[in-house]
Amino acid sequence: MGFEPPQRLVRALGESYGDAAAADWLARLPALAEEALSSTGQQLTVERVAAPGGRSSLVLLVTCSDGTPAALKIAPSGAAPELEQAALAHWNGWGAVQLLNGGPGALLLERLHPEVSLRSLPEAKALLEAAGTVRRLWVEPPAGHGFETVAERTGRRAEPMRAYAAADPSLEPLVTAALAAREELVAHSPELLLLHGNFRQSKVLAGERVPWLTVGPEPLVGERAYDLARLVRDRVEDLIASPGGPVTARRRIKKLADSLDVDRERLHGWTLFRAVESGTRALAVGRRQEGELTLEFAGWL
Repeated sequence: MGFEPPQRLVRALGESYGDAAAADWLARLPALAEEALSSTGQQLTVERVAAPGGRSSLVLLVTCSDGTPAALKIAPSGAAPELEQAALAHWNGWGAVQLLNGGPGALLLERLHPEVSLRSLPEAKALLEAAGTVRRLWVEPPAGHGFETVAERTGRRAEPMRAYAAADPSLEPLVTAALAAREELVAHSPELLLLHGNFRQSKVLAGERVPWLTVGPEPLVGERAYDLARLVRDRVEDLIASPGGPVTARRRIKKLADSLDVDRERLHGWTLFRAVESGTRALAVGRRQEGELTLEFAGWL
């Protein structure tokens, strides 16, 4: 099967796994795609590669033998596709894309409209729809699940933050504040619900079954405030460009916390931690503009 993986995916895989490992997986991608197509239990016809696509997987737009449009998502093991499959199966189409079939490294999903996300809406409407969508995902996790906790995931990400601050002392106060906030937050988690893990406007796509559905979870269990924290800084480039950016950011925290009955201080703390973690990680892999914008946003908090 001949196709070109989107350059966005190629770059992101290199950042996540290193150039050598990324090149190895990409070289095996045609064979992996053939295997995925044959493992679904039905005849699939490939239409095209979804582009620009995501940062963690290749998505093929396909048609099932009965004419149903679908999407075949092929991901490296590092992206934990088995955990995404478990979360999607548990949600069973409630607030999230419907899982049609799954196998090693590949998921057959309900076809959505990848070109239409909540980012296409005006900001106020997008936040309203995002809040209504994410609340559907917050359910009790399945018994015997293998999802990590918020404390475990953020604990893994704390050490790289310390290392980057050591290399750039100007970031030390911000990193210290973020890590202190995390320590206080994980000392007592008020709830253990199934979370999306990477929820933001671009992860909510237009659908046929319902207007908006979530895609691309990085599932874990913990408190809702953690899941909302990434949403707070959506469209950060617009916030930074606005003279009222800091006020708008604080207003978002209040609005989202109040509308979803989440503690404002906990949402503020997780927003700070996740912004600093994302910003330092972006700088570490050379995405300087993204990293600087994100850390400027974190400085407002």
